[in-house]
Amino acid sequence: MSPLLKIRSQRDQMSAIERRIADFLLENAHLLRDYSSQQLASALGISQSSVVKFSQKLGYKGYPDLKYSIGVSAARGDAGEEGNGAAPDPNDTHPHAALAGELWHAKARAEEETRLINPPERIDAIADAIRKAGKVFVLGQGPDGIAARAFAMKLSLLGILAVHHFDPALMPSSISSAGDGDVLLVFSEHGRQAALCQVAHLFREHHGRTVAITRHTANPLQAHADFSLLVSAHDDRAHIEPLLYQSALQQLLDLIFLLLCEDAKHFEQLGINLERIQPMLDH
Repeated sequence: MSPLLKIRSQRDQMSAIERRIADFLLENAHLLRDYSSQQLASALGISQSSVVKFSQKLGYKGYPDLKYSIGVSAARGDAGEEGNGAAPDPNDTHPHAALAGELWHAKARAEEETRLINPPERIDAIADAIRKAGKVFVLGQGPDGIAARAFAMKLSLLGILAVHHFDPALMPSSISSAGDGDVLLVFSEHGRQAALCQVAHLFREHHGRTVAITRHTANPLQAHADFSLLVSAHDDRAHIEPLLYQSALQQLLDLIFLLLCEDAKHFEQLGINLERIQPMLDH
């Protein structure tokens, strides 16, 4: 795993001092060979031991190992740094090419970070819970509701009974019919809406299992969930960051959909439903 990608994906969970170190390493990866741990500490105004502890927390023996690994990673262009992915076509000089390439790299970076912070065991457990559920309730408001509705439709195509809601005020009546093993998927980018937290808490009281789908930073909704699907997508530009979040979230949901398709019964039902829908689309 690239050290730069690991640092980027874990940054929001670090302490203030650790974030200062992380930001310096991410911004100066190509120059890091010129810095000893003492020089790095002096540049940041922190203790040398903080640099050593930071390196060890990432799984390295010490700062020299981390510096070497970052140097190799930066030379290869790993972790979404310049040079990652396919080389640009020198014959394509249209401004759209540069814009599209930059966006593609940013999305790839967000999707990779998101994959790394969601262990395969957690993804498998969530897919298994959905597979075994009698009903799957899906809740999302505003922009979150778009992804929620689309995923509920995919579940329905697989023959899974999906109940989609966009208003938490209407959820209590539906929750009253929830039973053991049912699942509630709550889509909320920031996970701070009190109403959604109340719904998640109420659902757990009825023995159902709740999945919070949010950004990976700590938030109240995660505390009310049995599982959390976490999305990592960061950009200083306000108009770009939502695009990265939506792309990384979609990749995560598509992975769960593919896992559900591995069930023979659901895959067969998907084929049947697609055949039924196609004639309607042709006319």
